[in-house]
Amino acid sequence: MPARDLPLLIEAARAAGEVATGYVGGSVKRWDKPEDAGPVTEADLAVNDVLEAKLRSARPAYGWLSEESAHDPLRAAAPRTFIIDPIDGTRSFIDGSRAWAHALAVCDEGIVTAAVIYLPMLDLMYAAASGMGATLNGAPIHASAQDRTDGATLLAARTMLEAHHWRGNVPAFKREHRPSLAYRLSLVAEGRFDAMLTLRKTWEWDAAAGDLILREAGAISTDRRGNALRFNNAVPQVDGMLAAAPLLHGQMIGALA
Repeated sequence: MPARDLPLLIEAARAAGEVATGYVGGSVKRWDKPEDAGPVTEADLAVNDVLEAKLRSARPAYGWLSEESAHDPLRAAAPRTFIIDPIDGTRSFIDGSRAWAHALAVCDEGIVTAAVIYLPMLDLMYAAASGMGATLNGAPIHASAQDRTDGATLLAARTMLEAHHWRGNVPAFKREHRPSLAYRLSLVAEGRFDAMLTLRKTWEWDAAAGDLILREAGAISTDRRGNALRFNNAVPQVDGMLAAAPLLHGQMIGALA
């Protein structure tokens, strides 16, 4: 089934890219979501509509969890569920950056089995299916072999390196950041960075696709406490996220407060 779902996700991601890039360079309507949940644009909703029509018509028995859709009361009982972020990095999209992504995943009994993260403006298609490895534009990718915190390259917000988050001295990471969480996870899977850390509650649609791509690339992907991630929860969040090369991951879990 994962092998069957992956081509569908890739096809849907490319369709999403065609819709989203059609808004680039023009004036896009935007507004803020309730409860300070961030901005949304007409492009987010248009992409969501295309993805929902394409994916749900192909797999009508699957549940649906998307950042831009109303709650699907049937998803908890569905055999499998789509977990979708139509545009991850909406602020970047609004600002004219190229580093925003479409994140698509299929979850089976809490575990992601097929996933795609597509950055149409950068022509980057990250993909994975359970047991089949991870790829970038069709070529295999692998996580780094970094085995120590000092000197490791870390994708994280500056606040993640505040002293109170760590047991002793803050490790001497080389820190950078990217607005799209899905893209950050992909960069670790690709081996361009050694680790990614967020300690905040994280929406499933931001994390699900990257979780599988990381694992299939040989990285370790967990919540902030080192627990395996499970998805399609009643409240669709995970308790932060740590993704890293295997030996580095263990060191970071031991160092975090």
